[in-house]
Amino acid sequence: MRHGVDAPPPGAVHLRGVTLPGLANAHSHAFHRALRGRTQRERGTFWTWRRQMYEVAARLTPDTYHALARAAYAEMALAGITCVGEFHYVHHQPGGRPYDAPNAMGEALIAAAADAGIRITLLDTCYLRGGFAAPLEGPQLRFGDRDAHAWADRAASLKGAGHARVGAAVHSVRAVPEGEIGVVSGWARERGAPLHFHLSEQVAENEGCLAASGRTPAALLESHGALGPFATAVHATHLTPEDITLLGGSGTGVCMCPTTERDLADGIGPARVLADAGAPLSLGSDSNAVVDLFEEARGVELDERLATRERGHWLAAGLLRGATSGGHAALGWHEAGRIAVGAPADLVTVTLDSVRTAGAPLDALVETVVFAATAADVREVICDGRHIVHEGRHLLTGDVPSALTTAINHLT
Repeated sequence: MRHGVDAPPPGAVHLRGVTLPGLANAHSHAFHRALRGRTQRERGTFWTWRRQMYEVAARLTPDTYHALARAAYAEMALAGITCVGEFHYVHHQPGGRPYDAPNAMGEALIAAAADAGIRITLLDTCYLRGGFAAPLEGPQLRFGDRDAHAWADRAASLKGAGHARVGAAVHSVRAVPEGEIGVVSGWARERGAPLHFHLSEQVAENEGCLAASGRTPAALLESHGALGPFATAVHATHLTPEDITLLGGSGTGVCMCPTTERDLADGIGPARVLADAGAPLSLGSDSNAVVDLFEEARGVELDERLATRERGHWLAAGLLRGATSGGHAALGWHEAGRIAVGAPADLVTVTLDSVRTAGAPLDALVETVVFAATAADVREVICDGRHIVHEGRHLLTGDVPSALTTAINHLT
């Protein structure tokens, strides 16, 4: 073989398997990782689950949050995720008093991503009330700034880094008064930053919004400049046809989180109809009850099969785009999520010799990865040219299961 053409150069690393662009987890709440297994012990609704979530939120400190997020992001790296969108709203001390460093919690998350070797878009979240007619109370007091202008002042002091960018989020229309939404969307537009928001996750949210404003959540957000190519709606489960037209026509992205939407009994969103209307797809692990972007990807198709009793809403390639370039674009990393000259060197290698992937036909490798592989099949991960996972072992943080156990035990 001729050197430089057929033979690898000296020192080259052979990635054994099928190699993909790095995966992007477009919607994460890192501290929810402490709930895994605990909230599955009882029956109930999203609202009973939320009560348990608040109990963990009440115990977080910058140090314990850093430890948990560092381990959770390392778990994501082991699953092939090279970029995470952290929907961050635990800003202040218990009772709502700011830390001496007002962004101590956000800075802990940015540091945790660096320690785990992945990129992060910190989606600093505006969260001002407990419901359409309810003030913040209890653990929620940690989430709220005085008003949207105070949120904007605090968020503006957050600094990005080589591995980190800062975006904005409206937690939901129930958590941000109508008159404050435009402050958050304007902040994002002025900076060219991504804007995310939970949208129509629950029927009760839609009913409350209609009663309070006479509009659906999508229509309310649209009236305050919160829709557009810079924006991503998370969940978008219970939509009217008019909502779908608003989202698709404005180019607003939609982040689906099937494993969490199942776990919380939220429902099945109209992903295919939204995409056909013009809303780009991204994927997220949300509550981190499962950290597996392959499962999120196939969940979009398989859940729609259950809802419609028809197959073939999504091809594997389209789902993989949602997990790679679609997710990176939603997080403001438009240059990432593809293997190309000039793109960040993010590579994820999935083994083809596990019991799940063995026998994969060479002309159906993408289908095998999306519809059969799991996070456990990821063997190598390179993020921005740095090898962070080798042979299924995280090279930067050591024993990830032990780190998760220690961090979670400190909180629970």
